[in-house]
Amino acid sequence: MIYVIALILALALIIIGIVRFKIHPFFVLLFAAIGYGFITGMEVNQIISAVNDGFGSIMGKIGLLIFFGVVIGVVLEKSGGAVVIATRLINLIGEKSIHLAMMLTGYLLSIPVFADSAFIIMNSLNKALSDKAKVSYAGTTAALALGLTATHVMVPPTPGPIVAAGILGAELGNVIVWGLLISSLALIPCFIFAKKIASKIEVPIIMETSGDTLHKPKLSLALLTVIIPIVLIILKSVFEYPEFDLTSNGMYPVIQFLGSPVIALLVGVLLALFLPKKLDEKVYSATGWFGDAVRVAAPIILITGAGGIFGAMLQNSGMAGFIEAYFKDMSIGLLLPFLLAACLKTAQGSSTVALITTASIVAPLMVGLGLDDPFMRTMTVLAIGAGSTVVSHANDSFFWVLTQLTGMDVKKGNQVQTMGTLILGVSAILIIFSITKIVEYSS
Repeated sequence: MIYVIALILALALIIIGIVRFKIHPFFVLLFAAIGYGFITGMEVNQIISAVNDGFGSIMGKIGLLIFFGVVIGVVLEKSGGAVVIATRLINLIGEKSIHLAMMLTGYLLSIPVFADSAFIIMNSLNKALSDKAKVSYAGTTAALALGLTATHVMVPPTPGPIVAAGILGAELGNVIVWGLLISSLALIPCFIFAKKIASKIEVPIIMETSGDTLHKPKLSLALLTVIIPIVLIILKSVFEYPEFDLTSNGMYPVIQFLGSPVIALLVGVLLALFLPKKLDEKVYSATGWFGDAVRVAAPIILITGAGGIFGAMLQNSGMAGFIEAYFKDMSIGLLLPFLLAACLKTAQGSSTVALITTASIVAPLMVGLGLDDPFMRTMTVLAIGAGSTVVSHANDSFFWVLTQLTGMDVKKGNQVQTMGTLILGVSAILIIFSITKIVEYSS
């Protein structure tokens, strides 16, 4: 029970500190994490280790991704590249379809690419599209983020679903097919939420105007700046897909290097240097566009790192053991893995950690829960995926990436991202329950 009390107090401190007293989120998250550690009885060396490892781990994963993504976005914005792409996309899809376009884009990108990375890559285009079409930036952001999240937790080759399928002995092909079906159906209420509810939230769009406002780079070059990093990352995933067995191919070392997210985004940065009318100090100096990118990225990186610290503190405190002890004797079928993943997601922030941890806990309980036949193993993986979306809030690095890149405050982040992920997760588990009942009835 001490874990629950400590978590409630920590979350209350975060919300009150940021919303009421306007304290910088980095410090609020840091002190909330440390306070949680002491309340739960963690030793001093464990707390210090969680601070160092939590920050270092999350920075090692997405620190440079954030920076390189911001650089690409700033150069696209200031060079006029983002406006060129936005104009062409609007001409192709129509202004009334932007929410659907962003959701489908996120849905497809997040199958091979981490949701954080894909959001960083797509945000500047999302902003430019919203500005050009005069639609709510909050609504299109919700559509993009929920599209990214849906496949991130339910469709391989994203690492979380792959590992969960392996632990539970589910056939990967079945997980992919059912994951695509269930995640796409679950996005229907999310689309309504993004277009009808999230769109009512006001989030100002601040477009850079100090760049080459009259210069219009070639559409093909602007697109390549975004597409090439994504293609490289996808190629690496394809080469490493077990069924294809391409790791022995002579091209694999090259693809392995270029397809690493950090290198792929660095390639995007290099391509972005061809967008300005003239490559000079205005672009690459500390006081130029690159300097602007550093100033934009720095607070995002710090806040994301603090979210990592909070997540590590919760994870290392024994929260998972507490949840397992509380739920393990309750024979409630698919509801157990869903609730367990939801508790872990809400408690420590990472959907991937929630997926893998829940799968490890549930694996020895499959027979007792009546989930041990091939079909139910697949549904269990997807139920865990659905639970691992509920909910994205202050201890989730994606929450801070989204809010800081879009300029949302915590309250608006909760209204858009937290509420949106709740709708996505609940919709997905209801669809899973419905499908299992139909299959059970038909057999």
